[in-house]
Amino acid sequence: MKVAHQNCCVVLVVFVLNTGLAMSGAWAESDHEQAGTSSEPIPHIGPDQPGGRAQDTSTVQQHWPHPVNDEERRLFTLVDVLEYRPGSGGDGGRGDYRWDIEGWYGGDYNRLWFKSEGQQDTAFKADHDVDVQLLYGRFVRKYYDIQVGGRMETQSFRGGNVTRGLGVIGLQGIVPYNYEFESALFIDQNGAVSARLSYTKDFLLTQRLVLQGRVQTNLAIQRVEEFTTGSGLNNLEFGGRLRYEIRREFAPYIGLSFERSFGETATLVRRQGGDPSQIRFLVGVRMWF
Repeated sequence: MKVAHQNCCVVLVVFVLNTGLAMSGAWAESDHEQAGTSSEPIPHIGPDQPGGRAQDTSTVQQHWPHPVNDEERRLFTLVDVLEYRPGSGGDGGRGDYRWDIEGWYGGDYNRLWFKSEGQQDTAFKADHDVDVQLLYGRFVRKYYDIQVGGRMETQSFRGGNVTRGLGVIGLQGIVPYNYEFESALFIDQNGAVSARLSYTKDFLLTQRLVLQGRVQTNLAIQRVEEFTTGSGLNNLEFGGRLRYEIRREFAPYIGLSFERSFGETATLVRRQGGDPSQIRFLVGVRMWF
């Protein structure tokens, strides 16, 4: 009786196992068919094919967009400095103006740069000093553009205007800790060599209140009197501008600027009736578009 009972149990277990395996196989085959994962290869449907006709994978990939569109051309302009500086005793109470504008047109690798910097300064070295640059920029490494091109500078001198052309070789980018720097070497039509180096850094006080620190220096190898330039270190300027970003693209600011000339340049400034050392209050607006 016990043997018969055991045989019945064995038969029942085998039946249950066989039934479970058969049902799982049927379910798997059904799911396989519903998911469309049969052993035959699935045709790739191209997005540009009417009626959903099948297309080879390599043909479809030719129409896929690039993950990064690094060939698109864009235009960008930054008005970093556009300010008015109230008059002081050194200029008879008259106020002065200053601007520093740059921008580019192009893509991520090749760009056409345009820059303009100038001032109407009755207290420092000249009634006005304006320069314009047009440069070709090429992306190098990760954060830098190398730039080559030309520069035209105009300045008042002894009641008239003087103008010169210069070749430019420069490097611009971002160094560690997010300091933006701009360096340039200039050679004028007479072979006089000069250079400029500037650093700026933004300190985020709040989401809209930003303090920008700015340092700029100029130096020259030869003395060029008509452009108030002596040999050696010409001048050093540093200051701070506190701006409030009403929008990211538009921010009025106030600030202080200290500028001092050295050596032969300071002597030339005095000859023109200027002050080689100045502290100026300023108010302006910063924009980009």
